[in-house]
Amino acid sequence: MDRSQKADLVAELKSVFSETSVVVITRNLGLTVAQSTDLRLKMRDAGAQFKVAKNKLAVIALEGTRYGPIGEMLTGPTALATSIDPVAAAKVAVEFAKTNAKLEIVGGAMGDTLLDVAGVMALAALPSLDQLRAKLIGLIQAPATKIARTINEPGAQLARVFGAYAAKEAA
Repeated sequence: MDRSQKADLVAELKSVFSETSVVVITRNLGLTVAQSTDLRLKMRDAGAQFKVAKNKLAVIALEGTRYGPIGEMLTGPTALATSIDPVAAAKVAVEFAKTNAKLEIVGGAMGDTLLDVAGVMALAALPSLDQLRAKLIGLIQAPATKIARTINEPGAQLARVFGAYAAKEAA
């Protein structure tokens, strides 16, 4: 990798760090190419990225960003999982680490908050942004639905009574 390629990689990582909501640092302890590809596909499906980068280049890219303090965690064979959704990268990384002992969660950061392994596990246990939106919409719609049902019910009861009298007279 020559100097210009390194500069491009640092610039790319810096833009990723400026756009992301969460960074999860993992340690690769001998993942095969197939396992790594599977993890990348799962990350992509969840709206996250999984990138292996040289630690020195990642530390240079972290300088001047809000994720600067996680540079201390970048030792050994590490990889970065990032996502705009604060839960997606953590959720996929933790699920994959449960089924594959060759991937270890080191820690991470969400905004200015540093996360240890337990913090990343707790973050992974939270519902995703889409799930929270769905719950919120359901909570907002529920009162309106109940009001509409309450308003329509007396008219429906009256219609049933008239229908019963009409059937009684016809018989």
